[in-house]
Amino acid sequence: MKKSAFTMIELVFVIVVLGILASVAVPRLAATRQDAQISKARADIASIRSSIVTERQGRLFRGQSNFIATLDANDGNLFSSVLTYPIIASPNTGHWQQTGVRSYTFSLPDGLNTFQYCDVNTTAGCAGQNPGTFVCTAGNSCGLLTD
Repeated sequence: MKKSAFTMIELVFVIVVLGILASVAVPRLAATRQDAQISKARADIASIRSSIVTERQGRLFRGQSNFIATLDANDGNLFSSVLTYPIIASPNTGHWQQTGVRSYTFSLPDGLNTFQYCDVNTTAGCAGQNPGTFVCTAGNSCGLLTD
């Protein structure tokens, strides 16, 4: 009677190969996660900016020349004055938080990125910015998020 089974050397070899593959794949997956968070933030920023412009055009159409005062409707959600589906605030990496009346942060693994909604009444962080803009004022990834 012939028994067929794996030898100990074959099993060790398979485990070593799997370990090598895992050591190559794990850093790639971590980079993919940050790329996904950056893509999410870029999409959010584009939606917020587009919604600010749409709100402004609607106000002009109704004969109101003022800019929207705040992006939130005090309902616990972020950007609910301009977005149809507001963003839920969270302190976790890859999410938004409100830090002031017109100030927000987006968290990435390399740190916080601060954004400011600049209207006619805002001066902090809005030097040289046009009213009605949503700009990144501080953070390591401002260039990646707003290119």
